[in-house]
Amino acid sequence: MKKILISDKLADAGINFLNEQEGIKTHIETGLNEDQLCEIIGDYDALLIRSASKVTKKVLAAAKNLKVVGRAGIGVDNVDVAAATEQGVIVMNTPDANATTTAELALAHLFSLSRLLPRADKSVRAGKWEKAAFMGAEVSHKTLAILGFGTIGRIVAQRGVGLKMRVIAYDPFVAPDVFEQMGAESVSLEELVSQADYLTLHCPMIEKTRNIIGAEQLKAMKKSAMLINCARGGLVDEAALYEALKSGEIAGAALDVYEQEPPKESPLFELDNITFTPHLGASTKEAQVAVSVEIARQAVTFLKTGEAVNALNLPRLSAEELKKSRQFMNLANILGKVLVGLADKPIERLEVAIFGKAAELEIRPISVEALVGMFTGQLTTPVNRVNAENIAKRQGVSLLETKSEEAEGYQSLIKVVGHYGDESVSLEGTLLGHCHARLVSINQFEVEVVPEGTLLITRHDDKPGVIAAISSILGTANINISRMEVGGGRDNEEAMAIISVSTPLEEDLLAALCAVPAVHTATQILL
Repeated sequence: MKKILISDKLADAGINFLNEQEGIKTHIETGLNEDQLCEIIGDYDALLIRSASKVTKKVLAAAKNLKVVGRAGIGVDNVDVAAATEQGVIVMNTPDANATTTAELALAHLFSLSRLLPRADKSVRAGKWEKAAFMGAEVSHKTLAILGFGTIGRIVAQRGVGLKMRVIAYDPFVAPDVFEQMGAESVSLEELVSQADYLTLHCPMIEKTRNIIGAEQLKAMKKSAMLINCARGGLVDEAALYEALKSGEIAGAALDVYEQEPPKESPLFELDNITFTPHLGASTKEAQVAVSVEIARQAVTFLKTGEAVNALNLPRLSAEELKKSRQFMNLANILGKVLVGLADKPIERLEVAIFGKAAELEIRPISVEALVGMFTGQLTTPVNRVNAENIAKRQGVSLLETKSEEAEGYQSLIKVVGHYGDESVSLEGTLLGHCHARLVSINQFEVEVVPEGTLLITRHDDKPGVIAAISSILGTANINISRMEVGGGRDNEEAMAIISVSTPLEEDLLAALCAVPAVHTATQILL
């Protein structure tokens, strides 16, 4: 008999599903603190939670029989995933179960803004009848601009197409044919904000997207444009939004999420051309049922068959296989990170080839780890070798694998090539002493680089004085150079410098490097 503990409130439909399963015994006890959870968790094979329960390292240490933690929802901030992984406990979530609900809330705000519904309601309640004061606009044939084209963004796009809107979208990590399949046009961020009649945000909140809509973007929008954020607080600079709404740079906005939740004494509350909801993205009966039933199904499936749906941390190798492959997987992960850093467009196809001694190993774990490196830090959902392939399919990235026992010049070699349109980036890496990763080729440039820390990669004319100019700019900025490797191209006209620096460079410093006449590109990669 497998025992499941439910420590947060789940919808009845999910509980009923569990109670119908043979060989499954369910116990519900909510409102437990850490010590109380530690006292009882040792008896259970699975723990189902929402956001209230905190699955800490201490709780996991007490969970002697626990095999899986299931989160009804997407966020796992309340779970120590690293500790769970170390203890062999699978963590799974339900990333798509509330996507429709969130998409529909964004569309509800779109219609509300278009017809001035909150202000009209307030007017009628005040005993007024001001029809002329609330002249709205139709949404059909307007431009719906979607920032972030994951599951929710794609649902919004489908609905927008159905409303006969022109749909445009920006997401640098989605292949072009995915946009086309959804009836959307892929555009740059600059085109997105300048062409939008309605700009709706559906991207993850990571460091790269913090304040992605700020003063510059708001100034570029139409004065008639409306902004909707049902994704994450912090994507919009609220101070800049206040100024834009107050000055008439944009016509209106709707927020479901905030920089601080709940928002307190925000100046935005003074304005009548913005509406607010209290983080209702997943707050529908259907969504609550969907996440509860989905996590119940996933937990039962795993306990009965071993299949881990939406697992975030499940290794696919035996302990012995993992031991043999670990260093090559780590190298592939590094190559994936460098690859996505050097590609200036979304990668559509990834080729992974292993040579020499590496070809004796299974290639799939190595190539999947290259995908993990590519996607890490780019998405809300944690990426690992369990979910990387599904994410690649969702993002429109195909994977091609080859292996050969020949490895000219090296005992083992891994090559990754990222293709986008008619362009590509090619990298090769090897292991020194079976454990020390080295980057040995970038496109046609032969190098020998220790891939760690912050790497600054420049392409420049192969002539005297360029490296001195780069070093001078870094030195003036008090940036220490720990290593430098310069590789020449086969045509002897261009060279590449890979510089390990002590501190990540700000954008203005990167711009200063690019301003050196002989420097063509300067790219920073954090490993």
